[in-house]
Amino acid sequence: MADPKGFLTTPKQLAERRPVDVRIKDWNEVYVERSLLPIITKQAGRCMDCGIPFCHNGCPLGNLIPEWNDLAYRDDFAGAIERLHATNNFPEFTGRLCPAPCESACVLGINQDAVTIKNVEVTIIDKAWDRGGVTPQVPERLSGKTVAVVGSGPAGLAAAQQLTRAGHTVVVYERADRVGGLLRYGIPEFKMEKRHINRRIEQMRAEGTRFRTGVHVGEDITGQQLRERFDAVVVAAGATTARDLPVPGRELKGVHQAMEYLPLANKVQEGDFVESPISAKGKHVVVIGGGDTGADCVGTAHRQGAASVTQLEIMPRPGEDRPGHQPWPTMPMTYKVTSAHEEGGERVYSVNTTRFVGDEDGNVQELHLVEVEFKDGRFEAVPGTERAIPAQLVTLAMGFTGTDVKNGLVEQLGVDLDARGNIGRDGRFATNVDGVYVCGDAGRGQSLIVWAIAEGRSAAAAVDRYLGGKTPLPAPIRPTDRPLVV
Repeated sequence: MADPKGFLTTPKQLAERRPVDVRIKDWNEVYVERSLLPIITKQAGRCMDCGIPFCHNGCPLGNLIPEWNDLAYRDDFAGAIERLHATNNFPEFTGRLCPAPCESACVLGINQDAVTIKNVEVTIIDKAWDRGGVTPQVPERLSGKTVAVVGSGPAGLAAAQQLTRAGHTVVVYERADRVGGLLRYGIPEFKMEKRHINRRIEQMRAEGTRFRTGVHVGEDITGQQLRERFDAVVVAAGATTARDLPVPGRELKGVHQAMEYLPLANKVQEGDFVESPISAKGKHVVVIGGGDTGADCVGTAHRQGAASVTQLEIMPRPGEDRPGHQPWPTMPMTYKVTSAHEEGGERVYSVNTTRFVGDEDGNVQELHLVEVEFKDGRFEAVPGTERAIPAQLVTLAMGFTGTDVKNGLVEQLGVDLDARGNIGRDGRFATNVDGVYVCGDAGRGQSLIVWAIAEGRSAAAAVDRYLGGKTPLPAPIRPTDRPLVV
């Protein structure tokens, strides 16, 4: 146990964010450098060695949280990163982007503030990078087997790294011009600077993983060609079919999917553009969707100099406290204020968009909405609540409905889809086609980064067993596992 009385004597303390008026003027991460936090060892000491660590249940990766909390408390960060890397390939990603279901399951959280697991995690890995503790793990011998991984998001990268370390020759195909998938072009710089991706890619290259960017599998190379060239194929292409909003005026200029808007802002940070082709500068911005992607749009609009930002959500405003029907250790739906929301803008709940109105040149100018109530299993408009708000840029951040079946890959590989529009798989992440596996959002549907990495690791173990008959690789989850939520 770290500090036997830590959970009684040490209050919860989170990482410090930079002042709003400072951080909205740049694209750097919103936090003060977390690896230098003097409070982190004390926060790790709040872990109470509860005997049955429900944080393990909350984390799909099975992170050994009490172990590395204890090591961090004792200032043994070399030991802590060894324990952290034992279950998580990319803790610098999850430590910044995961909503931390482990903290919702923390035993201390039953009647106190939970341990700040996420902050401890990111500090451990940041210190490891700073101290040269993250090095390539080159396999001792090669198996002679080859694997193609389609997609370089967190699931694809995790599968590729595990399979490379197992001795297989792995080639990762990415249709974008840079590696990273949504980590690269969907996550704004202020949430995770892309240097974190870049140095992981360099580590993976040094281990032997090969990357092919700008290759659209299904067009530039067919699924059949992949099956002929490689001993196994892992599809980790994500769930990229965005949910649309079929209302009058949807065709107006200035109404965009979030994944049309956010990648361009990231490309500015990569040096591809001086200014984003879709910019919020001087415009009244409306973001439709109340989730993390919507918050990313809000923060991006602030930094681009929007005149105003309004975020709409069809669901009612969540409460501040854990609701009774979502008891510990489930992950509750509560009201959250992200760094983007701290920076300004208005959040409007229980409303539905009815139409967009444009000017004579076809540019969106207004959004019409109505208040709604949930009755008999559906949302009904409240009479007399219709109104219009200014909208010169609208982003649709309403989630994703499944993998992109229009690119030809699904048909070319001959894989089946399940009832939800995802690529079907069995209990070993295998599709109906021999040697073809699927992991991440392409098989699970839209989910969290921590589930993507867990699926990538588990699929890698299944592929390694398929290629060699057995495997030493860990498999933290099964495809049927689900989050601890109600």
